[in-house]
Amino acid sequence: MNIECSQIGGVRVEIVRKKIKNLHIGCYPPDGRVRVAAPESLSPDAIRLAVLTRMSWIRRKQAAFLKQERQTERRFVSGETHFLFGRPLRLEVERWDKKVHRISRLGNDRLLFRVPVESTLGQMRRWMEAWQKSELRKQATPRLETWEARLGVRTSKWGIRPMRTKWGSCNPHKRIIWLNSDLAKKPMRMIDYVIVHELAHLVSPRHDEKFRAVLDNALPRWRNIRSELNALPLSAWTDATSEQIGTHRP
Repeated sequence: MNIECSQIGGVRVEIVRKKIKNLHIGCYPPDGRVRVAAPESLSPDAIRLAVLTRMSWIRRKQAAFLKQERQTERRFVSGETHFLFGRPLRLEVERWDKKVHRISRLGNDRLLFRVPVESTLGQMRRWMEAWQKSELRKQATPRLETWEARLGVRTSKWGIRPMRTKWGSCNPHKRIIWLNSDLAKKPMRMIDYVIVHELAHLVSPRHDEKFRAVLDNALPRWRNIRSELNALPLSAWTDATSEQIGTHRP
């Protein structure tokens, strides 16, 4: 895979050469980075023309990213709001003499975070991320199994990890699915949507009519859910920001 950068229409474009048949153009947050996946045999002039043809779309996406709300950086102090599956939880931080940390829910609107006295911001961030990932796994595991049964497909492996540009990914050949760990903060309907989107790639690896038919049958409101997901604030303290759903993501 060859990677090169070029200025096209005043925009910096990252061009990745792959063994694919069609050219794909993506525009990613937080600043509208442009990336082109191009067939190895396609000429530079053809790539340039394709990007220029999509320039108005690229400009609209970049402008939208600049306007999109972003979460304030979390400092892990009492009174902060943290999100779990779309629900805002007020954080209560308690420093204690024990050498371990504990995170627990208090009712429907509070989150108790007990940490060692000398804990750093970086440690608290990692502990919270690990807890959110664990909570996401608890919710995603039965959902994935349910959707596999409904769609008549089966993964060989799935997992959760931070992802910079996607809510999820699928390797149709190896039947492996990954979910973005940042989904722990999003409502359940959005988690279902991403799961169904990735499972649909086991039916059709491309975003074609067959692929869309799976989504239409499984989640008739998937387009609305996709728009909701794209409109949510981008995270400020994690690299798991998300590419707008379109050609290259769920």
